[in-house]
Amino acid sequence: MLDRTHNAPDLPPEIARRRTFAIISHPDAGKTTLTEKFLLYGGAIQMAGQVRAKGEARRTRSDFLAMEKDRGISVSASAMSFDYKDYRFNLVDTPGHSDFSEDTYRTLTAVDAAVMVIDGAKGVESQTQKLFEVCRLRDLPILTFCNKMDRESRDTFDIIDEIQENLAIDVTPASWPIGVGRDFLGCYDLIHDRLELMDRADRNKVAESIEINGLDDPKLAEHVPAHLLEKLLEEVEMARELLPPLDQQALRDGTLTPIWFGSAINSFGVKELMDGIGEYGPEPQVQPAEPRQVSPDEKAVTGFVFKVQANMDPKHRDRVAFVRMVSGHFKRGMKLTHVRSKKAMSITNPVLFLASDRELAEEAWAGDIIGIPNHGQLRIGDALTEGESIRISGIPSFAPELLQSARAGDPMKAKHLEKALMQFAEEGAAKVFKPAIGSGFIVGVVGQLQFEVLASRIELEYGLPVRFEPSQFTSARWITGEKIALDKLEASNKQHIAHDHDGDPVFLTRLQWDIDRVERDYPDLSLTATKEMMV
Repeated sequence: MLDRTHNAPDLPPEIARRRTFAIISHPDAGKTTLTEKFLLYGGAIQMAGQVRAKGEARRTRSDFLAMEKDRGISVSASAMSFDYKDYRFNLVDTPGHSDFSEDTYRTLTAVDAAVMVIDGAKGVESQTQKLFEVCRLRDLPILTFCNKMDRESRDTFDIIDEIQENLAIDVTPASWPIGVGRDFLGCYDLIHDRLELMDRADRNKVAESIEINGLDDPKLAEHVPAHLLEKLLEEVEMARELLPPLDQQALRDGTLTPIWFGSAINSFGVKELMDGIGEYGPEPQVQPAEPRQVSPDEKAVTGFVFKVQANMDPKHRDRVAFVRMVSGHFKRGMKLTHVRSKKAMSITNPVLFLASDRELAEEAWAGDIIGIPNHGQLRIGDALTEGESIRISGIPSFAPELLQSARAGDPMKAKHLEKALMQFAEEGAAKVFKPAIGSGFIVGVVGQLQFEVLASRIELEYGLPVRFEPSQFTSARWITGEKIALDKLEASNKQHIAHDHDGDPVFLTRLQWDIDRVERDYPDLSLTATKEMMV
């Protein structure tokens, strides 16, 4: 459990105003559109892009890989920083597709809260449930946005019941929808007693807001047709009786989620959600680490790498490490200790992200996410400190569910393929195993779509056609234990032994029987499906 008793007054004002959060959802619930509107209201962009852009329509800013632009899905988490009112928002967009769930999991180790987007017609979908379980493991506070209310959607109470039952979390409405589908007029803001009306004519326009003096204010009838007003009054009365009030501590403990209703594509409900993140979302939190946890108000700078992205700029073959600042006030040019190698690194060109755009970061505070361009020194899980040997805990690496062998289309380019695969392994985009016997590599992923993305990126970024072929192996397990037992296992099972990109030994299996056999014959060894990426 994280210690979430840290209060804002203890934090320097610059840290207290930071809100670092991820957006999670099932594919197609409207997450990327919502991200766009956040940037629009934060003044970071002038015009929102469209996910499936037609002709001259702008591409969404948070999808920068070629495949994301072609398919209209996010397959790589990207980070964006911008100001909104008195707050500094650090937003991380995550892949909604389950084939990329490991990237999402690692991203959630770097944020203090999550915004869960659900589709008003579909409710809680399978991937939403999986992502929510990951948030639950970290006790992350969740704020919910029910999107697409301007389309035919489910009954409001049904949606709330489904969230409460499927996700085992209390729900409190922050707003209440007035009408659905074509009759959707807007929402009643239950927190501030305001009527919010949707502007259907201009999707980039901030909707009208009307101050109302409680639900019995006669002004309501001027804006809401009688049949919809009657329904609104009846439903709000029921909601206030049946549902819990907004309790900030319960939200921070991850046991209660406030829900806003809206339509991201029509820019409706987004501003209220952003106000809610600012008002109720947690400031930077304490980070679990070894030998001690790190508090954001500490003077010394600490940060950790939660993601590595290769070739964000294909012209420069660069690798950018995404670093979550955990404590202190970082300034450009600072020397920090790279804890794994114990070497000092001068951070001369740190960047802040606006999707694929970057600007030089002169400074950063706890809660911020910066990018450090490097040539492979920084890996996922690496800690950067002002000298203290701190290891960040809780960033796992999962055993792949699909294994295929990788072959270069041109046998003369096998060395180039090795370099490309190792880069993707360090980025966390795939597991790469070098078998003890034979040549070539076994590549492991969570879902089939990852093979397509890898093949596409290797060809685009390295000019290397690559073939992924079925492998005799179905899963992989990391081996830990006494060296004598390990040597014995390796000597008598060479065809099953491989090493990952860190050089750690791995047992490749065909059947569950292989794992049972090793556990029976080698009691001093452990086979694990996860590897903690602590350095």
